[in-house]
Amino acid sequence: MILVLRALGVGDLATGVPALRALRRGFPGEPLTLAAPEWLAPLAELTGAVDALLPCTGLDDELPELHPAVAVNLHGRGPQSQWLLESARPGRTLGFGTGGPRWRPDEHEVLRWCRMLRWYGLSPDSDDLSLTRPPSPRPGATIVHPGAKSGLRRWPEDRFAATARALTALGHDVVVTGSSGEAPLAHRVARAAGLSPGAVLAGRTGLRDLAGLVGHARLLVSGDTGIAHLATAYGTPSVVLFGPVPPRLWGPPPDRRQHVAIWRGRAAEPGDTPSETPHPALLAVEVGEVVAAARRICGWRPSPRSMAPSWPITL
Repeated sequence: MILVLRALGVGDLATGVPALRALRRGFPGEPLTLAAPEWLAPLAELTGAVDALLPCTGLDDELPELHPAVAVNLHGRGPQSQWLLESARPGRTLGFGTGGPRWRPDEHEVLRWCRMLRWYGLSPDSDDLSLTRPPSPRPGATIVHPGAKSGLRRWPEDRFAATARALTALGHDVVVTGSSGEAPLAHRVARAAGLSPGAVLAGRTGLRDLAGLVGHARLLVSGDTGIAHLATAYGTPSVVLFGPVPPRLWGPPPDRRQHVAIWRGRAAEPGDTPSETPHPALLAVEVGEVVAAARRICGWRPSPRSMAPSWPITL
């Protein structure tokens, strides 16, 4: 068995797909088990690389003594994640801080894990970000997603509403998505945009349905959060608004022209520090800029695997 620890969220799992597939190819005779939150199981299935999901909500959990042939730390570099993996009693551990490669803080999340696995002799393809595309509950919709884990990464709701109103006027079938906890925010945005209650899908889509919605969408407008990585996986045109963390660390591949990453910051900062106030980089982004970007990219949709050049690769 190959045991992989990545007990994080949607975007974290999506950015780890090239590494998961490299492990699948590199150890073809071993089943791959992913230690991650149980609610991510539908997304893990869509990667096509995971055989089983071991529920793990974070570093405070305990892993059973599974004795995997190889344990892989795709969670981080700190001692807590290493100790958690070692509790499974693996035959061998791959990761940063275990005699492996050096951690680079100023490195894109996709490239970080690909470089780590190359150090161990595996061959990840950092462009291999695609996911299986489930059916959509509303094909061709334009998705406005106003929520994010941290208030620092949430563009003001009145600007999301103004953007939704402008896109509706341009003929888009706009829906507003989010978690069940973000449903009140989604309803406020929809009301301010003049949308019907039926346009609010927040809290009404499971993760597989959300993936299908994004995979068959006309456009996504969101902040720097998990749903943006689904748009990258499916080649869905997207306008993603970045706050404290720049797109060079968490954004879509820079040469995929159907994705526009807007950032008005100067330096990378922590992305999830407690705050109810949007980051100044987000406050500098205006509605007209977002709508103009959306109009520019909506008609351009190549296959996710057809873009070139690839990411810059460094070892």
